[in-house]
Amino acid sequence: MAPFFNKLLLTLSLFSLIVSPQRSLSSSIHDLLRSKGLPAGLLPEEVKSYKFSDNGHLEVFLDAPCLTKYENRVYFESFVTANLTYGSLIGVEGLQQEELFVWLPVKDIIVNDPSSGLILFDIGLAQKQLSRSLFDIPPRCKNENGGGLRNHVRKEKGFEALR
Repeated sequence: MAPFFNKLLLTLSLFSLIVSPQRSLSSSIHDLLRSKGLPAGLLPEEVKSYKFSDNGHLEVFLDAPCLTKYENRVYFESFVTANLTYGSLIGVEGLQQEELFVWLPVKDIIVNDPSSGLILFDIGLAQKQLSRSLFDIPPRCKNENGGGLRNHVRKEKGFEALR
């Protein structure tokens, strides 16, 4: 009777591993960023899911494009990609930052020296250093409504969107 009971217990245990959600084995994107020496707040709370491959390729999925603010406004498309290594997101696509009423793509995000408390943002035309403390907590986003959220912000300030 004991061998049958042991087999039954083993079968039930294996079945529960297959059927039950794997919450303990998965982590949030914010936990992944922390484990790679980056602050969790580089990506918004509204991240729906992500894929991270062994070669460092990161794909981040949001329900919809969204707008938030660190020092300046930033715009996340619904799909953001980058190469994630320790201390950096290189080749970022799907993230833009507003500089003087112009939206510029963020190319790279790098923490060269964690003790400095600074994060380097490469926005193509320039590099900008921001305080790491701005990114401690994942920000909340305002969802993009039909492609007009970035233009709506400009209209509030008295600027019409150029098309």
